[in-house]
Amino acid sequence: MEITEKAAAKLNLCLDTPFRHSDGSLEWKMVMTAIDLADYVHIQTVTNTNEISVQTDNGFLPCDHRNLTYQAAHKIKQLFHIKTGLKISIKKNIPVAAGMGGGSADAAAVLRALNQLWQLHLSQAELAAIGLSIDSDVPFCIYSEPALVTGRGEKVTPLGPLPNMWFVVAKPPASVSTPTILKQVDHAEFQHLDVDSVVTGIKQQDLAMITANMGNVLENLTTKRYPDIARIKNKMLQFGTQTALMSGTGPTVYGVCQNYSRAVHVYNSLRGFCKEVYLVSPYTLPTSQQK
Repeated sequence: MEITEKAAAKLNLCLDTPFRHSDGSLEWKMVMTAIDLADYVHIQTVTNTNEISVQTDNGFLPCDHRNLTYQAAHKIKQLFHIKTGLKISIKKNIPVAAGMGGGSADAAAVLRALNQLWQLHLSQAELAAIGLSIDSDVPFCIYSEPALVTGRGEKVTPLGPLPNMWFVVAKPPASVSTPTILKQVDHAEFQHLDVDSVVTGIKQQDLAMITANMGNVLENLTTKRYPDIARIKNKMLQFGTQTALMSGTGPTVYGVCQNYSRAVHVYNSLRGFCKEVYLVSPYTLPTSQQK
């Protein structure tokens, strides 16, 4: 048996962290969307072994137990006492260590695919609960649609479609370590964001309200280490995006455009300043995969 699952990247439209839990983990309050830039995860069952093997076309990714797809497959096999071996192949399109949730998206794709392949009949909420033990972005990536994300990342509330918009996404050459950035978080220094207004803007299909309230409290922390983020962000605004923002812990920066022709102009203009530039639209997981 085999199956291929699309693993969509994510962007944070608004990222805030209200406090740190006593165990050291962060409480999140975020609005996130999936985008139409995706990896493809192919899974094949292997009957004569219990082993999980992972291969990828990206040389920067580990293919052993450190890989999140390996962890996702191992978790499902363990929970349901499944002895069948698996061969996982990942076609990478999402930049690595970019703040776009590539590893989490791949892990979520494995959970969705194995749920289908082995007819486990787990709901999205059940898959999200399993995913949280792998990484805090996995629950959102299970849903892969515009959503409010709270708690440690496990509470995902779908918000319905975004208004018509395009994203120009630029990934500077730097790779950011998420744990390094999160260790530096000092909640007393943050100016907290109006996440609720972004949620209202989505529900009212009001792009101006959304863009006026978008923000990322981690942006200054990462920009101090990687000044390229501010440089690219300023270029995006100069070229005509309605707003520009770092995603996750960075270093990826994206700009929002209401119409496609403006987005194409920004995309073409940016390519002179940054090698990795993408023009993408919001993405929602097809209903057939929301099982």
